[in-house]
Amino acid sequence: MRIVLGVGGGIAAYKVASLLRLFTEAGHNVTVIPTEASTRFVGTATWEALSGNPVSNSVFDGVHQVNHVRLGHEADLIVVAPATADLLAKAAAGQAGDLLTNTLLMASGPVLYAPAMHTEMWQHAATQANVATLRSRGVTVLDPAVGRLTGADSGPGRLPEPDAIFAAALALLQPTDLPQPIEPPQPTDLPLAGRTVTISAGGTREPLDPVRFLGNRSSGKQGVALAIAAKEAGATVRLLAAHMDVPPPAGVEVVPVETALELRAAALAAAADSGVIIMAAAVADFRPAEVSGTKIKKRDDTADPTISLVRNPDILQELVQLRDASPEGSARHDQLIVGFAAETGDGQGDILAYAEAKLRRKGCDLLVLNQVGTDKVFGQETNAVVILARDGSEPQETAGTKKDVAAALISRIGCELTNEAPRR
Repeated sequence: MRIVLGVGGGIAAYKVASLLRLFTEAGHNVTVIPTEASTRFVGTATWEALSGNPVSNSVFDGVHQVNHVRLGHEADLIVVAPATADLLAKAAAGQAGDLLTNTLLMASGPVLYAPAMHTEMWQHAATQANVATLRSRGVTVLDPAVGRLTGADSGPGRLPEPDAIFAAALALLQPTDLPQPIEPPQPTDLPLAGRTVTISAGGTREPLDPVRFLGNRSSGKQGVALAIAAKEAGATVRLLAAHMDVPPPAGVEVVPVETALELRAAALAAAADSGVIIMAAAVADFRPAEVSGTKIKKRDDTADPTISLVRNPDILQELVQLRDASPEGSARHDQLIVGFAAETGDGQGDILAYAEAKLRRKGCDLLVLNQVGTDKVFGQETNAVVILARDGSEPQETAGTKKDVAAALISRIGCELTNEAPRR
């Protein structure tokens, strides 16, 4: 396929190199058209090296080929990333001041914009009106991701991850444009067939300054194993991915998050259409009360800094409360919610007692108990858990690889949904 990749003038332009690699490795012929401003972030040499094609942003280069007309006519797909507020405004107004905007006006195939900008710019009425105008013309404009922006603040405005843009772009191509794999018939008796399952994975990071953060040892391996097992069980899987040491699996929707507050926003949004929610991420209980806009310096003439912490919201408990408050008969009312408890025993009680108390406090349907430590669970290939149920049934122990544990938990969830006795 012939793809035109337009690159806007935002700092997220550096991430588009990964998107270009995805297109070229999939066998597509990509012509990159950067705006003049974008070359301040990534130079044309990078785009030429990765695409294997010459790169220009001027309508006066290759005049004999009439590039400002030809490129739009010949493209099977045009992708613009990052689509800045300025680019969206120019496209909505039909301006043609450079090679990219000319090409957009000449487009005869599908066009996709992946926005990236500051939150206030994205939410401004002018930008929203421009997005609405473009969408009304049949153009695809993705919503930006929610997360950490260039400065210390967070919110909607991050460029979606390259693999998410890649998947959305390929979905716009006609089925006959792409080689179609022969897939075996999907069985309809899979335990999670027809259900949407949202899974959180990895560890949240709470920024102290632009360099440092409060984090944890979670690798995301168990959450990814759960996503794979849920997909194999027939579910449509959404993965809320905090920091992970492993890549997300193919074939699932990935929502990147960084902090506990970002995870909360993503989880509350995802819960609206989820039949099952599995909160496997290691979420920070506390975050710094203040985030420094500059690196906190260590100086001999100053006292050691004091870091004040504030409590993060209890996402699992909030999801349960929203579920329980939903009207009977609604989709959310029958939602099954699973929590994870990473515990260590102490002089006040053992890990099972702490987990049982947490289950009563949270109110979720199942609670998966891990005993954690510097050489246990986090980052390891194996796991041993106890599954506790709100109905007071006998705790279920399972151990093995994280894939084995994931399969056991997904099987237990299937039993809970059909009111069958769990397989032990």
